[in-house]
Amino acid sequence: MISLKKKIVVLMVALSCVSVSCTDDFEEINTDPNRIEKISPGTLLNPILYEMASFNTSRSDAYTFEIMQVALPYPSPSGGEHRYDIGDNAGNSTWNTYYRWLTNIKEMHAAAVAAQDPNYEAIALTLNAWTYSLLTDSFGDVPMDEAARGDEGIFYPAFNTQEEVYRRILGDLETANSLFDTSKDMIYGTEILYGNDAADWQRFCNSLRLRLLLRVSKRTEMGSFEKMAAMINDPAKYPVFTSNDDAAILQIPGIPPLISPWGRAVDFRTGRAAAEFFVDNLNNMNDPRLSKFFGQARLKDGTTTIGYKGIPSGYAGGEAQFDFTPSNLNIALVTAPMIAVIMSYAEVEFIKAELAQKGVITSDAQTHYENGVKAAIEQWGATVPAGYFENPAAAYDGTLERIMLQKYYALYFNDYQQWFEYRRTGLPVLPTTEAMLNNKQVPVRFRYPASVQISNSANYRKAVETMGGDDINTKGWWEK
Repeated sequence: MISLKKKIVVLMVALSCVSVSCTDDFEEINTDPNRIEKISPGTLLNPILYEMASFNTSRSDAYTFEIMQVALPYPSPSGGEHRYDIGDNAGNSTWNTYYRWLTNIKEMHAAAVAAQDPNYEAIALTLNAWTYSLLTDSFGDVPMDEAARGDEGIFYPAFNTQEEVYRRILGDLETANSLFDTSKDMIYGTEILYGNDAADWQRFCNSLRLRLLLRVSKRTEMGSFEKMAAMINDPAKYPVFTSNDDAAILQIPGIPPLISPWGRAVDFRTGRAAAEFFVDNLNNMNDPRLSKFFGQARLKDGTTTIGYKGIPSGYAGGEAQFDFTPSNLNIALVTAPMIAVIMSYAEVEFIKAELAQKGVITSDAQTHYENGVKAAIEQWGATVPAGYFENPAAAYDGTLERIMLQKYYALYFNDYQQWFEYRRTGLPVLPTTEAMLNNKQVPVRFRYPASVQISNSANYRKAVETMGGDDINTKGWWEK
């Protein structure tokens, strides 16, 4: 897997409470000993990082793998996400988890402002933008201005449009970049992502801004291409990832509380199979990630291996139609020590490749493409074979289709990013079957949770009217 970062990160989460000494008996009796009376800017940082990264990794497997033809249940009953059968509750955990941690990010930001610490303030703004981008890209319009304000008596928050959310978070990332002070030490504990390196955090902030500007680039009023070109042409002001060591990839060593999201690693591969589309492309490219991602398929005798072979997503009929047992997921991926990908260096190179291919920047698209492929392969502990880019299936051919195919593999196990990028570009082109539901269309969002529909019904109805429906095919603002 990815090499250790340039600094040794102290792998301890700041979960301890701040003790308060009370001399007055009445105050002592009426103080909850389990409640944090005052937090520092660093108190919540590690829990936010671990819980968000851990949840996103589990959702990548549970949802993105199926919707984007990476893996699927095997044997598979009728229905399921790989057949585009999306239940009304599919997004509930996403909604609840993100809002829970957005509340903590808000507290972290307030503590940073109170402490007048620009680095922690910038980090809080970055985490807020990251989480809201995941939330709005999953649902569309979401509460933002009035969210997490129950302490002010706002229990039924109004929804912000997706455009409003994006304008806010992109502005916050610009502000965060200007706040970072790399000469100032981060003093509130040791955080688990970068080991208190503010320069690394600044690179993450700007790399994330590139991702989100590209996400909304179809909306020409946002001026995304001009802003991205300005960032890339001024790396001193807008530093971004330049190697795998810079990437926002969380090391999970398996030492409590930093444990694998899979309590039993075997559950990761039980009842699962590799998808044919995902495996076939890797086979065609003679890609070394195959052995990192999967085990080999076997004949029905259970012992004879036949290489890496998947089955079609959304297949019709029963599993008896296959005369082999398909490749399964590699248990090593979720056996600690493992990694949880927040944002990779490879993604930045593929963003640059796309911008160069479109003529937005003047650098060489092929160079960025090959840098991205190499980084994505090495991220998982493999090595690019000699002659890899001489293979017509892997060589850069000047098209956006080729860039997006390799970006699809670079976004493997990275929360919902494969799904979001497919919705932006329609690439890679995924095969369909007659057993797929939803008119064989990839869904573009989750429905709002039933709890939101019931408890915040007036604001829910307004949001649905603005968006044009609460349906899995209702496109968001940046998709139109």
